Amino acid sequence: MDTNFLVNFLSVVETGSIAEAARRANLSPTALSQQVRALEKELGVQLTTRAGRTVVPTESGRRILDLARALQQNVNAIRSAAVDSEQARELRLGTINTTLQSFVPDTLAALTRARPQLNVFIETGVAEHLLEHVQASDIDCAIVPLPQFELPKRLNWKLLVAEPLILLAPGYMAAHDPHLLLCREPFIRYNRQTWGGRLADNYLREAGIAPKERFELSSLVAIAIMVDRGLGVSLIPDSMYPAPPGLNLVKHALPMPSEPRRIGMVWQRACPREELILDFIGRAEKIIAAWR
Repeated sequence: MDTNFLVNFLSVVETGSIAEAARRANLSPTALSQQVRALEKELGVQLTTRAGRTVVPTESGRRILDLARALQQNVNAIRSAAVDSEQARELRLGTINTTLQSFVPDTLAALTRARPQLNVFIETGVAEHLLEHVQASDIDCAIVPLPQFELPKRLNWKLLVAEPLILLAPGYMAAHDPHLLLCREPFIRYNRQTWGGRLADNYLREAGIAPKERFELSSLVAIAIMVDRGLGVSLIPDSMYPAPPGLNLVKHALPMPSEPRRIGMVWQRACPREELILDFIGRAEKIIAAWR
């Protein structure tokens, strides 16, 4: 039995889509379908069926899910045990730009001082893409906001920091009501393609506020500069980003409760470089605690 076929079967079940599972596995949908059929032929049962537009496991498919996940973990553990010293000196890390501009450099500095032979490949991007790359084993781990959907069971998650939403305004607006500012001032929107931007959008809807939108962008550093220049106010996670010196800004707490942006590390269970990942996490926690 080809364990890759089982892994791709799990991906089909988790995504509910042959096309999406094929994209994550860097295969054509036809090739992945053939793998599932080959697995079904070997086991002598049908494993998947369609419910509308979604692919779901049959009763036989559901019965083997836990065993398939356990087998996948064991295969990863075997790979981990077989990793030689050269492979253990490499870490493929994904990160969103916000964390790359905050605690990641200091964490890497501490990690590489302790491991001078370590080589780190860093991939930046949006959280959704980084998650996909972790699941496809293109990278070992990624620092991303916790998504607003349940993570696949084959992924580990470790919270590093929770960032509450704040209203960022020019310093001379320190005495103003944050909701009044959101209604009155031009609004610099944190990109809704980011999870932090979606949290801000959810807050505006729940507060019944329709801001006067002027700009929309993904960079928290750029947003801080634009707010300082009087271009508007913004609703963003209270990140540890290093705003350029000399900016005159005020952070307003919000009158209504809001969901924080939870940022953490995600990696596959029994990843061959899990020991390195846990070392990174431990050092990041110390740096974040010192900053806070």
